[in-house]
This record gives sequence, structure tokens and C-alpha cells, in this order.
Amino acid sequence: MIVLSFIIMRLLLQRVASASVMVDDKIIGQIGHGILILAGFRKGDKQVSIKKLADKCINLRIFEDEESRMNLSLLDIKGELLVISQFTLYANCHKGRRPSFDESMLPDEANRFYELLIEEFARSGLKVERGVFGAKMQIELLNDGPVTISLDDDEI
Repeated sequence: MIVLSFIIMRLLLQRVASASVMVDDKIIGQIGHGILILAGFRKGDKQVSIKKLADKCINLRIFEDEESRMNLSLLDIKGELLVISQFTLYANCHKGRRPSFDESMLPDEANRFYELLIEEFARSGLKVERGVFGAKMQIELLNDGPVTISLDDDEI
């Protein structure tokens, strides 16, 4: 039996006390306690796992309970999400000193995947803020912990 595994995306999750994104010196997205997600998409990815990854993110127990143990999820604390598209998550630095982004998905398709990911997070009922796809953005965050987790589809 052959099992095919498609990595749909790479997500970098940062537990934050607060985070915001600015474009042209204007705040366009802002959250309080929750998760800042940087999402990268790769050429050849399939959208089959967006729901699975979104579910994993909002149910991952990375928030502290009353005993200071990471035992609560974003849903448990009614936290907030800030989702930013970041093609550089698929940078290839094996050769030379300049990263190659040849593995990153082309912009039109990556934007479609980004929109699907945002829609899936919105289904949770939690507050979901976003960046502007393809824009030069400035991200401010107050990392809580710090807790930073890299999540690929093949890990879930």
C-alpha cells in the first residue's frame, strides 16, 4: 500500500500577549492574548489538510492553566488569531549566502490558500485578524512565554 503525504503548508505559531500588523504605517490587524501565525505555502501543495491544520492550531494545548501547565487551547481561553502569509518560511539556504525561494508557491495560488486558511479559522468563532497578502508588513508582538512552535502538515 502506498501512502501519499502532502505538506499543505508550514505554520509558525507564536503564543502572544498581543500582536499587531501594520501596512503603510497603519494598523490593519490587532489581537490580544492568542496566537500569531505565520503561514507559508509550497509549490505542489494540496488544500486537503487546511481544515486539519486549522483544527490543530486552535486546539493545541499551549496556554497555561491555573497550575501554570500548558494545558489549555486557544478555544479554551477564547483567544485571538493574527494570521500572516510569509513565503520566506520555505527559504532554501543550502547553497550560497542568498536564500532561494524557488520552493514557495506562486502568489496567485498562495493567496487562494491563505484565504482558505483564514476562512477555516473564522469557522471557529474566534476573533481572526489578518495581514495583507503580498504587502510589506511590520509585525509587532509581545511573545508570551516565549512559546514558538513550527507545525508542518506531515506532523499531524
